[in-house]
Amino acid sequence: MAFENNIFINCPFDKEYKPILKALIFTSVYLDYNPLVAETYNSADSRVLAIQKLISKAKYSIHDLSRMESTKKNQLARFNMPFELGLDIGCKRFGDGKMKEKYLLILDKIKFRYQKSISDLAGNDIEIHHDDPQVAIRKFRNWIRKITGAKTDSANKIWRLYNEFNGDFYILARSEELSAMDIEEMPWDEFCVYIAEWLQGRQQFHQN
Repeated sequence: MAFENNIFINCPFDKEYKPILKALIFTSVYLDYNPLVAETYNSADSRVLAIQKLISKAKYSIHDLSRMESTKKNQLARFNMPFELGLDIGCKRFGDGKMKEKYLLILDKIKFRYQKSISDLAGNDIEIHHDDPQVAIRKFRNWIRKITGAKTDSANKIWRLYNEFNGDFYILARSEELSAMDIEEMPWDEFCVYIAEWLQGRQQFHQN
């Protein structure tokens, strides 16, 4: 898809965060946007270069800072997410042409927590999802609605359809002999294909 339809999602990839990421990806596809998630396409490319390419391709970005913390004693906090946020802010501030048109949604799990690590973000509107996928969908939906001004289905409806998709997806997975590991390690762009095909098929079903 074109720059105007791409959404770069900068987020954790741990197991605990996955329900939120899946919800954000579903909402992106449902609202007719193309989510871009950093995955390995060419091992010869550096990860930073790959992320820069994704950022430059996306008019919209979601940056979730909810893992700016260590999880074990003597472990350093993870700063990949704020680093990528900084790249994106720099792209919007110093880039040319359509880079000036970029919109960013910054998420965290606890209100004002981010100020302890990145005080420079004070004054920015940070949306809080409390580690709840349903809340994350609502924050995302409302953000898009405010930007576009277009009529947008409610967050409640998107959440209902997301749960309906999850039930149908596992039925489909069994029919296609996908193992639990196949599903767990499925590339995100392939997951988007399943979502898009399900949405199209569901719409056709209700039209008949």
